[in-house]
Amino acid sequence: MPPRAVRAEKIRADAAQFARNQAQPLHSSNGDETRYPDRIGSFSKGLPHDQLGEVDPQAYDALLNAFASGDPADFEAIPLSPEANCPGGRRRLTNPQAGLCFDLEGPDPQAVTIPPAPRFDSAEEAGEMAELYWMALLRDVYFEDYDGDATAADAVKDLNRYSRFRGPKKGGKVRRSTLFRGFTKGDLVGPYVSQYLLRGFNYGTLVVGQKQHTAKPGVDYVTGYDEWLSIQRGCDPGVGRADQLEKDGQGKLVRRHVRNARDLATYVHFDALYEAYLNACLILLDVEAPFDAGNPYNASQNQAGFGTFGGPHILSLVCEVATRALKAVWWQKWGVHRRLRPEAFGGRVHNHKAGQKSYPIHQELLDSDVLDAVEDAHGTYLLPQAFPEGSPTHPAYGAGHATVAGACVTILKAWFEESTRIEQLFDPKVADAQGDTLEDYVGADKGDMTVGGELDKVAANVAIGRNMGGVHWRSDYTESMRLGEHVAIQLLLEQTETYNEDYSFALTKFDGSQVDISKP
Repeated sequence: MPPRAVRAEKIRADAAQFARNQAQPLHSSNGDETRYPDRIGSFSKGLPHDQLGEVDPQAYDALLNAFASGDPADFEAIPLSPEANCPGGRRRLTNPQAGLCFDLEGPDPQAVTIPPAPRFDSAEEAGEMAELYWMALLRDVYFEDYDGDATAADAVKDLNRYSRFRGPKKGGKVRRSTLFRGFTKGDLVGPYVSQYLLRGFNYGTLVVGQKQHTAKPGVDYVTGYDEWLSIQRGCDPGVGRADQLEKDGQGKLVRRHVRNARDLATYVHFDALYEAYLNACLILLDVEAPFDAGNPYNASQNQAGFGTFGGPHILSLVCEVATRALKAVWWQKWGVHRRLRPEAFGGRVHNHKAGQKSYPIHQELLDSDVLDAVEDAHGTYLLPQAFPEGSPTHPAYGAGHATVAGACVTILKAWFEESTRIEQLFDPKVADAQGDTLEDYVGADKGDMTVGGELDKVAANVAIGRNMGGVHWRSDYTESMRLGEHVAIQLLLEQTETYNEDYSFALTKFDGSQVDISKP
């Protein structure tokens, strides 16, 4: 065998051994599946449900049996709601077998984990649900108007009541300046929306602006009980994309810069999953943002990176890590946690408040003014959804968007010099209240905005945008971001022997700690 082939085989074997030597985690759920035999705390969307929106136990057992056997035929045998209950069409379960696959790069999908989700009856779950109700009520409020908005003030006051609410705080309190933001330092600096979701860029020969199609203001879905029950049964509501989007007086679709929660929810309803991070990468390359100090070609006098440590390398790597992250989180979703979606929890709240059945919902939520506000607006206690179909037909925890976000921005933070101030590259902007134009951001913290901080922020914008749509919980976002980060770091570590160049990467994790990766 040629020496090159022998060495190539050894590098592959070494990478496999590295993965094998990593600590293999124990996967633990929050116990709701066994705590509640009627599965009131578990994901069951698409399966047959009774009039209370509770799942047929035999159908749920068939789901469990499929995961116990791993047999593709058993997945085909999972019963969905009868077609007669869904005259508009029936949605299928989304890819439950993805987490059973193996991967040839990065950690095995089942070799990484996330902690148990908050319990159905917990104060933490109650606080997360309250945040989602407030997000729904504030969907059309301009982010920059939160400081003067009465409903935002009510949200801040209410969220401070919860003993276990995990959203960001200043001085131990939720503030209007922290409302609905992410958990990293960069999330609390500058305007709510990341620069990477606002700035235009060159994509090859294309010039790309970042005005988005926006949803019709004031239009929420799944607020009537019959509609809610149909959605839990997996029925397709039959509302097309164009029917959801805002149009002008001539019937043309409107484009705006992202400026409120509905815009952000619409972005993550229709985005390509790694779109925001590919765009961020193109922006950083376009403005010639400095590469990490350990890039081997920074100081070279006669070489430039390209296929390795250059633009084509990072553009492919930021997308490559996304599929590794998805497989990992899909095992957590289907194989471990099977957490119910917020829309299903909203049905439990509604039936409890309406006296149809008593559920173990934490009293902190039941005492909240937000429930009366939602009932006043929509006539039920259901969680208003930004998407007509509600959530996807796969479990809530972890979140696919958030895991991919964590993985992709970790790659970008390794590649680019995180500490570079944004204003060294371009003038920071914020959308105006109509989303028509970009204005200079003039906040006192403008000079504190950095490449790395805005990368953390764009990840949070995308992940929390799903919460703003009503389809995910805060802990889906936080723990999934960390999962994606871990997948990305493991991938970078596995690749260290594959490069000829002497190089290193340094990056800041979401918890503020530093990671250094270099060729052995």
